[in-house]
Parts: sequence; structure tokens; C-alpha cells
Amino acid sequence: MIDIIASLPVSYEVLPDRLHERLTEAASREGLLDVAYHTVDTPVGSLLLAATEQGLVKVAFDRQDHEAVLAALAKAISPRILRAPARLDAVVRQLDEYFAGGRRAFDVPLDFRLARGFRLSVLEHLPEIAYGRTESYAQVAAAAGSPKAVRAVGTACALNPLPVVVPCHRVVRSDGSYGQYAGGEEAKRTLLTMEAA
Repeated sequence: MIDIIASLPVSYEVLPDRLHERLTEAASREGLLDVAYHTVDTPVGSLLLAATEQGLVKVAFDRQDHEAVLAALAKAISPRILRAPARLDAVVRQLDEYFAGGRRAFDVPLDFRLARGFRLSVLEHLPEIAYGRTESYAQVAAAAGSPKAVRAVGTACALNPLPVVVPCHRVVRSDGSYGQYAGGEEAKRTLLTMEAA
């Protein structure tokens, strides 16, 4: 066995990565990869990114338990989930640009299948809130067509499947306080402070 390993053209440690790459490419080519995922380190912690062929479907903070998020995606979308960073290259590049201060809006395909009804209306409005600006939950409710649905806006933001990319962090209480955020108050503060600079 040692002689076989020694004669291989690549180091033994690299084999699992190369095998994984080949399996990922084959699964994608054969249409067997329904959800690709990748994790990236950012100023707001580790983010899990997941995408279908239609687009980015999930962004999750580390505090949301990435394993639990993947399990939920397996139930909601498909159990055919694989770590496949290549599908998420454009998202990773744009996140890097955003956190470096060079990008103010994201331009990647989005898959909103995890949101419906009024929640979807709220999410579709959020990118209209300009970089460096905020809106109150009441303002978002009015913009989404239901001025009295302030609490429902809070729920839509709390359950936003695409935080950071779909900027629910720009929604604050009427008194200017942050309110709840999936990434935690510190993450919301970091994002708003960065955008205000």
C-alpha cells in the first residue's frame, strides 16, 4: 500500500480534495446537484452560502448552525446537496467587494423559493433601500403594500433567507434602534457602520 501511494503523481493528502472536485463536477454535469454550498469568512463571521441552478437560495450566519441549515435545505429543496464552491464564485467575489467597500449592491441571480406572499414582497423591496440608508419597519410595510403589517415586516426580515445580499440589516425600529437580526446585533451594527462610513 505504501508503495502504491508513493508512486501516485499527487500527494495522498490532496486525493480527497481532488476526488471531491471530480465528484462535484460529475454530479453537476449529470444534473444531480440540486443545492451547492460553500462557507466564507467575513467581518460578520462565517457565512454559509447555498445556491440552486436558479440562483443564491440561502445565506446563513454561523450562529444559525450551518449543519442545521443544510438539513433544513435538504427537507425544503432536495437532499442532493454538495459542497461545490464553483457555483458560488460570483457571490463570494461580490461579498469580498462589498466588505472591502467597493460594492454597494449585489448583482447575482436569486432564488426566492424559501419566501412567499407578503414576506416575498418585503424581500423584493429591501434592495431598494439605498446603501448607507435605513428604513423603519413601518416604512417597509407601506412600501410592500400593507402599511399596518409592521409586525409582519419584522417577521419577514427575521426569516430573510438571504441576509446581507438582500439587506434586511437596513431595516430598523422607528426610534432608530436595531431590532432583531439573524446574525445578532453586533453583525447588524458592523454592517450598518461599514455602510455609513
